[in-house]
Amino acid sequence: MNDQELRNMISMTLTCRIDKSENCGDKMEQFLKRCFYQSGQYNSEEGFAELDRKLKEKEAGRLPNRLFYLSIPPNIFVDVVRSASRTASSSSGWTRFIVEKPFGRDSESSGELTRSLKKYLVEEQIFRIDHYLGKELVENLSVLRFSNLVFEPLWSRNYIRNVQLIFSEDFGTEGRGGYFDNYGIIRDIMQNHLLQILALFAMETPVSLDAEDIRNEKVKVLRSMRQLKLEDVVVGQYKGHSKGGKSYPGYADDPTVPKGSVTPTFAAAALFIDNARWDGVPFLMKAGKALHTRRAEIRVQFRRVPGNLYRRNIGADLDKATNELVLRVQPDEAIYLKVNNKVPGLGMRLDRSNLNLLYSERYRREIPDAYERLLLDAMEGERRLFIRSDELDAAWAIFTPALRELEDRKVAPELYPYGSRGPVGAHYLAANYNVRWGDITSDDDGAF
Repeated sequence: MNDQELRNMISMTLTCRIDKSENCGDKMEQFLKRCFYQSGQYNSEEGFAELDRKLKEKEAGRLPNRLFYLSIPPNIFVDVVRSASRTASSSSGWTRFIVEKPFGRDSESSGELTRSLKKYLVEEQIFRIDHYLGKELVENLSVLRFSNLVFEPLWSRNYIRNVQLIFSEDFGTEGRGGYFDNYGIIRDIMQNHLLQILALFAMETPVSLDAEDIRNEKVKVLRSMRQLKLEDVVVGQYKGHSKGGKSYPGYADDPTVPKGSVTPTFAAAALFIDNARWDGVPFLMKAGKALHTRRAEIRVQFRRVPGNLYRRNIGADLDKATNELVLRVQPDEAIYLKVNNKVPGLGMRLDRSNLNLLYSERYRREIPDAYERLLLDAMEGERRLFIRSDELDAAWAIFTPALRELEDRKVAPELYPYGSRGPVGAHYLAANYNVRWGDITSDDDGAF
């Protein structure tokens, strides 16, 4: 590509939101003039030296800070870092590298990748990006807990019965099967996105909002977690399905997927934190592709009211009378709390109502994309939402034994139809811990 071809490609997806979207044409033109294309080999120091020369021309008279974004196949991370750090580092400003997941496939490969990167970089230069940590609701998780007295005292095993982290997509791999088959849903979603949210949710109060203080507390949580056992995991794979006269292909029908693949496209897992705050509380994770809906949410189910005066009015299903706090990360960002309420009238009939904060109604402004927040943080050197190497080691230590066992035994995933709610096995897993998935039992989640 030449510069103009790159600019044409960028302009097709470029949006303009700042300053009430005034003078968008001028701003876009100004931005595109600063976009340049440089071709070269990933492992060529000469190629990066040429990039360095081009950058110096553009940087003339400015403080040269350089941010390399490695959105490339993981097997060439180290080649690029070696070449770029040796011949294209900034001489007087900072040089940083954003590394896109996957960060290895297990403890061993992740550790090897970290060791290789640290031959050429120090930890402060490495920004391991997980875009879920830049989502508005995930950012708000700590604010909700640490700045509201109504929640902070409840955040423990004394009041919380279980916590659910749910991620579902209503589409399959569709042509990305070659990449996905090498990793599967546990590595793609659970070991990073959901586990990071769990660590933020469950951590102790940090000393300050400084990046290292927050990351220290996250590491403590991860190191307190039990290794995941195979009996606490359910895996599934979507199969072809016809609905409304339309056919949806199964995972194994994707031509980019190897024949006879047992890679899971769905997984549910029960995790436990062995510390004083969370002892005995099940943290249930569920993630899957080709399900009936697209959603990502955290559901906190509280314990039942002891000796509930209104149990006769509630009926036999006491679960329906428990409070639940839901943080919906996507779509339609919202926070809502389910509370029991008397239905107006002469009788005594109880109902569960939502006290809700729907972001689109409360805040009229557009919510920034997670990547925007994280890229800005990387430029400013703010590491709070990026993953430290000891955090990564602790995260892989939880999942690696179960992943190895799944692969060594070639455990066959339970098949579920495209567009369904996933494998039945996920319900049995939850039932083992006296839990029901909140997204299945809720009849009022779509009410706003």
